[in-house]
Amino acid sequence: MLTIDPHPLLEAAAFTTTFPAPLGEITTPESVRVLLTSGATAPLSADEAVRSAVRDLLRHGGYKPTGRGKPSSEYLVRAVGEGALGAINAAVDTCNAVSLHSGLPISVIDLDRATAPFRIGIAKPGEKYVFNASGQEIDLAGLLCLFDAEGPSANGVKDAQRTKTHAGTRRTLSVLWGTRALPGRAREASAWYRRLLEEAGATTEVVTE
Repeated sequence: MLTIDPHPLLEAAAFTTTFPAPLGEITTPESVRVLLTSGATAPLSADEAVRSAVRDLLRHGGYKPTGRGKPSSEYLVRAVGEGALGAINAAVDTCNAVSLHSGLPISVIDLDRATAPFRIGIAKPGEKYVFNASGQEIDLAGLLCLFDAEGPSANGVKDAQRTKTHAGTRRTLSVLWGTRALPGRAREASAWYRRLLEEAGATTEVVTE
């Protein structure tokens, strides 16, 4: 289902999730909501070493992970600190909780909005996609991305609008953008992520770890 191009730093983990009902009918568990508040305790915690290693991972292909192009995990830290991170849906909220505490960027896409086969690799110059409902684009050149048959669909900075989850989503693919500089961290975060989803009634299946 997923192939990964050779990369000296990437240590990705990926799994699929099937929810018992459309996301619009599922309430995010309180245990996950608590994780999205300032000062919450969790099995994993991030520090400056994690932040630096993640930036090095995204920087490898020539991308500059700074400013508005910083890793999504860094955005979450700031948003929670400012009290600006609202609930979206059970899939995204759980993804955000694990990303926040592990320090790893995580992508989650709607499998029914994407087209197999899937591949992880570095985007070429000129590749871009719309990442929000307003039509804003991100230049993907040099950035590690998840690709489907139609092109790039997600990465550790901003996921594509075309494959984002929505109220009708029933199946997702999650990718944890781990690095060999933090050996085993992506696998550990993925296991915790899957437990949280399964506690909410979803079923998960490992794709790679």
